[in-house]
Amino acid sequence: MKGNLNTRSMIFTIFGDYIRHYGNEIWIGSLIQLLKEFGHNEQSVRAAMSRMNKQGWVEARKIGNKSYYYLTPRGDDRMDEAATRIYKLKQEKWNGKWTMLTYSIPEDKRSIRDELRKELVWSGFGPIANSCWISPNPLIKQVHTLIDKYDISNYVHVFITEYKGPHENQRLIQECWDIEEINAQYKRFIDRYHPKYETVKKRIQTGNMSPADCFVERTKLVHEYRKFLFIDPGLPEELLPKKWLGNQAALLFSDYHKELAVPAGQFFESIFKKENQLHRKNKSFDILQHPLILEESGERL
Repeated sequence: MKGNLNTRSMIFTIFGDYIRHYGNEIWIGSLIQLLKEFGHNEQSVRAAMSRMNKQGWVEARKIGNKSYYYLTPRGDDRMDEAATRIYKLKQEKWNGKWTMLTYSIPEDKRSIRDELRKELVWSGFGPIANSCWISPNPLIKQVHTLIDKYDISNYVHVFITEYKGPHENQRLIQECWDIEEINAQYKRFIDRYHPKYETVKKRIQTGNMSPADCFVERTKLVHEYRKFLFIDPGLPEELLPKKWLGNQAALLFSDYHKELAVPAGQFFESIFKKENQLHRKNKSFDILQHPLILEESGERL
């Protein structure tokens, strides 16, 4: 059901895939009209934007009697981090180093500790021991952002380190993440979306799918795929199992995303251009080729 899609999450998706490439700002009325395509009403959109404003993700400004919302620097950084992980089809080579964070946060700051754990999971850390989190990815920037955000510099230590045994690096992976379950989730994504992709491709080619339908389908696709940010730490290839389905899922996502891109973009612009500044669209933005999809010598990795 359309209404089951969380309003706040859908707004994040639309900001990440569209609005931030169009001057990073949108009139609330346009956003309401876009979200109606998913079954969200005006009240739910306004309430979600109010929460996002209080949480520091967006800010608002008035032009006459109209309210326009734009991403804060914090929101922009989160979008960049998410997009880098969503649209990257393959990890870079691993340098053998681990990012390690340890903390001892007092009991009277328990709520901060709980929020920190959620943020660490989202960024791709795994717990190797109580209050000790590790990642094979270079996440120093993200760690210091969290330290500043929660004002916890007195309670944490950060290391860049190597594992010296007594086991293999893969043992740490097994202890920190449920790789089999993550792989199973990718299989479910492939099993669900591959037949849909083939069906939608035929509908588009025969003119039986409207731009509005393509916009809805593309946004729902990104919305669904971005859920992997909360479970897949984005491990280097050297630390993944041989039968890893993440790369296959990424290719399916990329192909499906591109198939829907042009008509979806046309629908977005048809709504956006009425009360927003279409001329602020990023001239280098190519809806068919996301800049964060890695390429090498003209060949997709």
